Amino acid sequence: MKFIKLSVFLLVSTLLLVMAGCIDNPSNEAAGGESGNEVETETEAPEVEEGEEVVNIGYSGPLSGPAAYYGERTLNGVTMAVEEINNNGGFEVDGQNYKFNLVSLDDKYLPNETAANAKRLLQENEAPIIFSPHSGGIKAMQVFNEQENFLIGAYTSEPDVTEAGNGLTVRIPPSYDGYLEPFTNYAMENHGKKLAALPTASQYGKDWTEALVPHWEEQGGEVVYNSSIDFSKDTDFFTLVTNALEEDPDVLFIGGPSEPTAKVAKQARELGFEGGFIIMDQAKLDEMESVIGSYEDLEGSVGVTPLVNSDYPGTAEFIEKYKEEHGQTPGSEAGYHYVAMYTFMEAMKAAGSVDDPEAIRAHMQDGLDALPEDKQVYTIEEIGENGGFTTKLRIAAVEDGEVVTINVD
Repeated sequence: MKFIKLSVFLLVSTLLLVMAGCIDNPSNEAAGGESGNEVETETEAPEVEEGEEVVNIGYSGPLSGPAAYYGERTLNGVTMAVEEINNNGGFEVDGQNYKFNLVSLDDKYLPNETAANAKRLLQENEAPIIFSPHSGGIKAMQVFNEQENFLIGAYTSEPDVTEAGNGLTVRIPPSYDGYLEPFTNYAMENHGKKLAALPTASQYGKDWTEALVPHWEEQGGEVVYNSSIDFSKDTDFFTLVTNALEEDPDVLFIGGPSEPTAKVAKQARELGFEGGFIIMDQAKLDEMESVIGSYEDLEGSVGVTPLVNSDYPGTAEFIEKYKEEHGQTPGSEAGYHYVAMYTFMEAMKAAGSVDDPEAIRAHMQDGLDALPEDKQVYTIEEIGENGGFTTKLRIAAVEDGEVVTINVD
């Protein structure tokens, strides 16, 4: 028996080493090659009354390095939900009252670090749910999460994470393949059919491009330029953008983290580009505007709807609370994590268990159905059989210097 366990451990370890080298490894872009011990954030342990018990919730994401700002925003959403639940007395399952303890570890956006953190969260904290906000880390955990019996709260729009058939993965945001048609239609109708692709060089960016390019061509469009930008190495985009614009495109497909993506758009305008932008969902229009200073350079862009431009039942209250606590407006990352944490709690109540991941997963629809309106920062209608949340798709465009939302049938 010991030989069998050792063999399984060696097999899993080998797979993780392979994955760290070939999947969405943001070390090429976001992590910037940083090394060192992981950071464990100081989360306030809940005050537990006599008879109450604690459920540990795990989080592994980038909390140091160039991607730390993104990681903090995702973690803020989970933290706000956990603190609210605890401050309101916790929650009850089968007559037992519980409170959450959030344990968050830094993985510097590296999949192998995510896997190591997950092992630690299981061994030291027995976490039934572990959140991860990047596809590389999610896929690394999917190698062993069904065997180790824990749920992944997957914050990525990468379709592969749910198409893989992993029964203990919940994909939180919409899959990006739903954006291909409305983004393409808007860009073609308003700007033209010649596309230059210049997105992030990460695996996620490559996957997005490989999905968009054939769809664009199927709709009668022409791809006149197809390259990418490694944001960890490239800080001056003049040559890259110039090469793309030499092909006289009507539309630029750009994306990656919001800050450098905004700088790419601004560089294109400074070089005389007057067309439109398709912005992959990693970048957010409102965050790009804050970098540039106005929406003028983003005129004609189409992308995902910023949270501040959304109007779900719980959106306004969440934005106000977030601004009060953090001094800035929240992005969709915080909003989706907030909703997901509340949904997991409601699913635990419906399942009658806080430590049976399979039962919790089986009752996620019950969790969505029980979610109070004031917690619906996003209204998530259902969870698909593959584990992906379904949200009514809305996109946004910049027209006359303002963000306008567009409902998608």
